Parts: sequence; structure tokens; C-alpha cells
Amino acid sequence: MLFIIGSITVLVSVLGGYAAMGGHIGVLWQPFEAVIIVGAAIGAFIISNPKTVLSRCGKAMFTLLKGSRYDKNSYLELLSLQYQVFKIAKTRGLLALEQHIEKPEESSLFQQFPKFHGNHHAVVFLCDYLRLMSLGSDNPHELETLMEEELETHHQEHAQISGAIQTMADGMPALGIVAAVLGVIKTMGSITEPPEVLGKLIGGALVGTFLGVWISYGFLAPIASSLKAVYEAEVKYFQCMKAGLLAHLHGYAPAVSVEYARKALLTDVRPTFYEVEDATSALPPA
Repeated sequence: MLFIIGSITVLVSVLGGYAAMGGHIGVLWQPFEAVIIVGAAIGAFIISNPKTVLSRCGKAMFTLLKGSRYDKNSYLELLSLQYQVFKIAKTRGLLALEQHIEKPEESSLFQQFPKFHGNHHAVVFLCDYLRLMSLGSDNPHELETLMEEELETHHQEHAQISGAIQTMADGMPALGIVAAVLGVIKTMGSITEPPEVLGKLIGGALVGTFLGVWISYGFLAPIASSLKAVYEAEVKYFQCMKAGLLAHLHGYAPAVSVEYARKALLTDVRPTFYEVEDATSALPPA
């Protein structure tokens, strides 16, 4: 929603301001200038990125439209889930979690927390490390290193997408100059025409520069920045699980382990200690 509101604001501000100061919107309609700029940018984008990044960029636009799904309620649910998992592990042992770890899609435990249960990557992350712990990998420092490596890989995959779009944004003004230069070359072929015709041709050429800069700084660069923020929020979700798991490995009680996880969150989405306490108190018996 914010992406749509922001895009409309950019369009209205630029085009509306131009029209308000006496400009003619029709002059900006230069479809072939747009074909040169956008077409060249798309071609360069395809050349510079592997197939996997290209396919993920298409999905990224849907992510951008939906925005981050990690709000305060999502984190409160995640902390409640971790409390329940750690409580079972403390009272009945990690083997009691085996049925939930091996078939998480059928787990009655995970189904109590629908937002987490619907997040495939988060479910896999949690189950993988609970499985390692149940198999005897109980060294907190070794598991922390492994988690950091996985999260860094996850971050790099996301950075490829936002970085590819940012690179496209950086090159768009230069492609606008290319379109403008081609327009000037075309104008020079009509140098004997009267000033009215030359003025129209030169104005059309300058539209190329305008489009390149406008698309870059008005749309593509903000899209890259917004995607980066969405992906960083997702990484923070995993870091919350990481903090809780490591605290549990150090032998802390479930409530303390959850508090470690809560402290890993940003303040704008972090539930208070008492909100977590109320949520965990309302959970059914483990």
C-alpha cells in the first residue's frame, strides 16, 4: 500500500507541478524515447544478472506490494511459539518434539501459530536447528556460527535482488542521456527547419534526460531501498529465533530464553515484557 501511495505522490507532484506552471503534458509523451531508455535498461538488467536473480526479481515486486509481514503481532506469536517449544524440550526432552520437527505441516503445535506455520522458510529454519540439537549438537558456539553463516547466505541472496534493481537505477540517468543525444542527432538532421520545429525536436530530445532521471530517483531507487528494508525485517525474524535457540542451549528457563529473543527485536515491533508474559500465560498446556 505504501508503495502505491508513494508512486502516486511522485506522479502527481512531478506532472501536476509541471502542468501548474504552464507546461503542456502532451510534450512529455515521447514513446520512442521511453522505448530507448526502458528497453536498454531491461536489456542491461538481463545481461548483468543470472537467471535465478531475474526470476526472484519478479516475485520481489509482489513482496513490495504486500510490504513486510513482520509486525508486532507476528513477533508476539513467534515468542509464544518459542516459549512453548522450549517448555516441551525442558519438561519432556527434545525427542518429544520429533513428531513436530519431522512433519511440521501436520504439527498440532505449529498449527497453533498460523503466521509462523504459513512461513515455510521460518518453519524449516527452526526445525533444522531443533533437529540438530536432538541429534546431539548442543555446543552453543558451534551452532551460533552455523546460524550466522546461514543468515549471511540468506542476506546475500536478498541483497542480489535489491542490488540488481539499485544498479539499474544508477544506470537509468545515463541511458536518458543516450536517448537525449540520439534526439539531438535527429534534430541536427532538421537544422534547416524553422525555430518552432527545432524547438519541438529539441524539447523531445530533452524528455529523454528527464525520463531517465525521473524513473531512476522517483521509482527504481526507492523500490530497491524498500525491498532492502523488507528483507532486513525478514532477517530480523530469523535472528529472533536464533537468539532464543542459543539461550535455550545455554540452559536458561523458557521464559528467560524468550526474553533473550525479545531483546533481539527492533523497538517499533518489540512486544513488552508484560505482553509476552500475558501471551505465554494464555497458551494451552504444552
